[in-house]
Amino acid sequence: MRRGSWKIRIFIGLAIVAFAFIQRCNNKEENPYTGRVQNINMTPDQEIAIGLQSAPEMAQQHGGLYPDERMQAFVDAVGKRLVQSSIARETPYQYEFHLLADDRTINAFALPGGQCFITYALFSQLNEAQLAGVLGHEIAHVIGRHSAERIAESSFWQTLTMGASVGADIGNVVGSIGQNTLLKNGRGDELESDELGVLFMIQSGYDPNEMIRVMEILKAAAGPNRVPEFQSTHPDPENRIEKIKEAIEKYSGR
Repeated sequence: MRRGSWKIRIFIGLAIVAFAFIQRCNNKEENPYTGRVQNINMTPDQEIAIGLQSAPEMAQQHGGLYPDERMQAFVDAVGKRLVQSSIARETPYQYEFHLLADDRTINAFALPGGQCFITYALFSQLNEAQLAGVLGHEIAHVIGRHSAERIAESSFWQTLTMGASVGADIGNVVGSIGQNTLLKNGRGDELESDELGVLFMIQSGYDPNEMIRVMEILKAAAGPNRVPEFQSTHPDPENRIEKIKEAIEKYSGR
């Protein structure tokens, strides 16, 4: 009886693992804006819905929106200029730009579907071109469908871990592999967004070299005890600067 039960568990576990891999293969699609093949399990409309639903909570976590409407209008204008001058205008996403009241946390981020955020702490240190670099980077995250890709990857590893847990007690190992994979891909996302951000700046008439200054600001904000690259989801600022210089050389003259 115990042997039979063990065999059934192995069979179920293998079936779940096989299902995870089959589903992952079926979810492969080429991003029409970047040309990169990705594992995506949702539509652009679903990405937009997730972003709109999550936006109020994200704003609340950063003290709400900054109360100065003039500054918000400035952020909107820069963001709109980037969208209208780049491939972003061809996408189905609904781009909205939010200036957050948080005056301590230097950060910017994007939700699936086009909701982009920047904290006042970062905004207050930037000139217009540097703001364009930050917003262009966040627009690139949306176009690159990075959040959707991470959601699909997370779903894959959760299913795989469940299958491994049913078949044998190695779920923690599989979960660890999944986490490491997510960290590695996260660095790739940042570099892709940096490159696209440079392109968007050039297309919008901004000096792309100002993106280097943004990296210097982020480096200074992180301080001397910043997390080493191999332990972080983001590439080291120095490595990002080198890649940005390569992107500027690549796209200059276009």
